[in-house]
Amino acid sequence: MTTISREILAAYLDDALSDVETARVEQALRQSEALRRSLQGLLEEVDRGEHSVGAVWRRERLTCPTREHLGSYLLGVLDAEHQDYLTFHLQMIGCPFCQANLADLKAQQAEAGGPARKRRQRFFESSAGHLPKR
Repeated sequence: MTTISREILAAYLDDALSDVETARVEQALRQSEALRRSLQGLLEEVDRGEHSVGAVWRRERLTCPTREHLGSYLLGVLDAEHQDYLTFHLQMIGCPFCQANLADLKAQQAEAGGPARKRRQRFFESSAGHLPKR
């Protein structure tokens, strides 16, 4: 069995691991008293409010994009560098918070696709005669 690092335990506490990794950590916790003590110590640090740069960075999710940026990513309108970063963040890092936000945005987009498009088309058709002529 591979070693469970302090960083993996922190990600476990933040619910930032994949299902497979979470199961691996939980199995290791059941088997190792030392690992449970390490997890307890980490929990105590979190309760005390660890204020290291790394802890604040992870806690505040400073690498996570805004919902607006995720919407722009979904539409494919970001510059290439930003689009690549978000692809990395979502697919390689696998950020569960951003993946949930993106899934919600996709669901809203699918829900609004048909009726909203038809409504916009009716508005355009009803107002086309009011546009100034050149």
